Amino acid sequence: MQIKINGKPEEIQANTVLELLQSKEIEPQMVSVELNSTMVDRSAYSTTPLKDGDAIEFLFFMGGGENFPHGKFFPIYYLPFTSLREILVN
Repeated sequence: MQIKINGKPEEIQANTVLELLQSKEIEPQMVSVELNSTMVDRSAYSTTPLKDGDAIEFLFFMGGGENFPHGKFFPIYYLPFTSLREILVN
């Protein structure tokens, strides 16, 4: 099936969010997933189906400066929800 991953069209064989993460060798605990502009709860990755035409955004943990609450590295949830593509473009 054809879906968009972080804004780029891609042909995939995965049927669920978890299968997609596994096919990309992404650790589920290291990423948040947005499916069609809705955040997917990590506990639902294995039961959330993917359909032709879906749009997936992977939101990864990122490093930051020393002014952030936990020192040098912080989880992305300290930022307003935004896609990785928007962070990289800006």
